[in-house]
Amino acid sequence: MHSNSSPTPTQPLLDEEENLIPSADPNRPIAPTNGGGWTSAIFIIGVEIAERFAYFGISSNLISYLTGPLGESTATAAANVNAWSGVASLLPLLGAFVADSWLGRYRTIVFASLLYILGLGLLTISYVIPSNGQLKVAYFFFSLYLVALAQGGHKPCVQAFGADQFDSRSPEECKSKSSFFNWWYFGMCGGIVVTVSIVNYIQDNINWTLGFAIPCVSMMFALIIFLLGTRTYRHSVLEDKGPFVRIGQVIVASMRRRQEGNTHVAETATKISDEQVEEAKGVLRLLPIWVTCLIYAVVFAQSSTFAVKQGFTMDRLIVGNFEVPSATLQSFSSISVIAFIPIYDRILVPIVRKFTGIHSGLTLLQRIGIGMVISMISMIVAALVEIKRLDTAREFGLIDKPNSTIPMSWWWLVPQYVLFGISDVFTMIGLQEFFYDQVPDGLRSLGLALYLSIFGVGNFISSFLVSLIDRTTSHGGESWFSNNLNRAHLDYFYWLLAGLSAAQLVTYIYCANFYIYKKATALV
Repeated sequence: MHSNSSPTPTQPLLDEEENLIPSADPNRPIAPTNGGGWTSAIFIIGVEIAERFAYFGISSNLISYLTGPLGESTATAAANVNAWSGVASLLPLLGAFVADSWLGRYRTIVFASLLYILGLGLLTISYVIPSNGQLKVAYFFFSLYLVALAQGGHKPCVQAFGADQFDSRSPEECKSKSSFFNWWYFGMCGGIVVTVSIVNYIQDNINWTLGFAIPCVSMMFALIIFLLGTRTYRHSVLEDKGPFVRIGQVIVASMRRRQEGNTHVAETATKISDEQVEEAKGVLRLLPIWVTCLIYAVVFAQSSTFAVKQGFTMDRLIVGNFEVPSATLQSFSSISVIAFIPIYDRILVPIVRKFTGIHSGLTLLQRIGIGMVISMISMIVAALVEIKRLDTAREFGLIDKPNSTIPMSWWWLVPQYVLFGISDVFTMIGLQEFFYDQVPDGLRSLGLALYLSIFGVGNFISSFLVSLIDRTTSHGGESWFSNNLNRAHLDYFYWLLAGLSAAQLVTYIYCANFYIYKKATALV
């Protein structure tokens, strides 16, 4: 299908040897579909494993670097981690725009991977450059945010591209697509387990330069794996007018209609087709669900900040004199995901499917809601454990000895991480599939970017809460987030998040009851 003319909605973006996903619109011609399926999905899951290894090699222990080599306070470091994570989770909106309106997902992934490698390379150098003070800090944060920018292009496109390998019109492939999201997250967590177990140990005990270099090499492998699968992939057809442009036209037309009255309604209607209006409605109807998931994202942000600092104060010896890095706690969240996903996908879903008749067992909104309940319970557990930690510090006279190890095993922190992981299996994966499946067909990358933006905004809310609470509770230099955690009150913060989670759950259930699924097969 080579042509010298400009692309149209029925022409492929790439060359003829690349496979195409057919349009879901029955009024449009169907492009041939070869390749794809699990053969292609395996390559893409491999890419995700390597990319998450690289990303979490930086993010999971970032608070240790900020409070260590960069010398920031606990509250400032937590706010900076949340801010960076927030930006990293919002930038996929930009990546989705580039992919869906200009480059397509395949090319966006390639360019984002190259930028990713550059950012990680600069980050590796940042620790050893012969400079001190603000210049070194500025260079570090420039490199860090370059990684966030690259991740913003990579993350939504890879996941959407993976789901694109399954044709939603085929009942069997529809089941496989739902299963894909489960195994996608399974692979992702596998990469996280390895990085928090190995890379964090290297960063804390050997060398930060090597600890940053390993993620850079991992990202190189991610790009190689992705390119190796090129001949097997299906590619979606890129519209001649990007989805953001089409939705923007609807919004502008609506605003003009209100300003100019009904005299221009007919003229506006001739310019904006019905399909564009439906696309805009398809995105707007997701917003209530988006808003009611924000507190879940705030809770999610805590696993890589304060809980890690708590672990530093506790007994982390496991064999002889071997002391595990505190950030390794995050691996238990991933391990619980890895353990529970096969149970969920192979046992729970088939059983529930027999009763509901839904290919995914539970509806997507039911799955998300169950995870929210578990997330709320995790905050209750976290608060109770912190109360126990503070009581132990008082019992042994360690309140004013922040550098002394509290005789309380770090295993006390594991249950909350296990609950984090089980919650993710329900809510995180459910949100991924929901925002992919429920947006209009031409907006898949945007849908996953919207899902990721929940966690971006959630991180900003977390950062705002931490800063606000730190200022309002500070008395004589001590606050809920005091650098001396033995005089801090993280338990109060966790109780606050548990209460907000309960309020969120009520609001979510109300909104979910009124939601109408895009596809009839998803209805209860």
